[in-house]
Amino acid sequence: MELFRLDSKVAVVTGGSGLYGAHISAALAQAGAAVVIASRGVAECEALAAKLRGEGADAVALPLDLGDEASIQSFVAQTLERCGRIDILVNNAVSRVGLADLEQTEAGGWSAAEQVNGLGTMLLTKAVVPSMRERREGNIINISSIQGILGPNFPVYGNTGRTSGIEYTYNKWGLVGMTKWLANYYGPYNIRVNSISPGGYNPSGALEDDNDEFLRNYKVRTPLGRMADDDDIKGAVVYLASRASSYITGHNLVMDGGWSNW
Repeated sequence: MELFRLDSKVAVVTGGSGLYGAHISAALAQAGAAVVIASRGVAECEALAAKLRGEGADAVALPLDLGDEASIQSFVAQTLERCGRIDILVNNAVSRVGLADLEQTEAGGWSAAEQVNGLGTMLLTKAVVPSMRERREGNIINISSIQGILGPNFPVYGNTGRTSGIEYTYNKWGLVGMTKWLANYYGPYNIRVNSISPGGYNPSGALEDDNDEFLRNYKVRTPLGRMADDDDIKGAVVYLASRASSYITGHNLVMDGGWSNW
């Protein structure tokens, strides 16, 4: 089990108090990493950091706005000053502003989402990589989606009025591609870069079988017969962040209960 330990490592999680982010932050902290929980909602990040500290973990909260390059530069400088290094970067934050079907998508909404999902993620990675390259060690994990490997299955939404926005699919495919580019380019510096593509997520069982058409349709379509729960992302992140995956880079780990098998 020592292969999975992250003692003495410093991990940054963007969107670190969000739906998946909170579980990613907790998993890395439980594996022994010092975790920097980052997002625009710094109060929520601090609440999570305090909870983790109360459980004996090393966790801090710092503000980060991926839509603002000055905020990105300030965040990286603060983290390096406070922690000395960044060993693990988890690019988890995502903006859902303006996500819509093609004919409802407007330039402003697309640009607002892309400012965070594409440009901001790239700029943060660019700001973190030099310190990793100098130490010849680092680990980057990008949180993509099954929308980054497949087109949306629109009939699953039924008559719920929900959809999967075109910018989201565009971004998540791009994130998988960026993962492979980074892995190939920075491999000689011993920097590993991988991504995780989760399937549908039912946070804390919020969607109920009896009255949610989308959930019923999704479960029928998934070999394991359920959506991801709160713990499913934890093992995948710790695995890719740890020495247990030391010879894996450029890989997109699909975590979807078999959804993409069909």
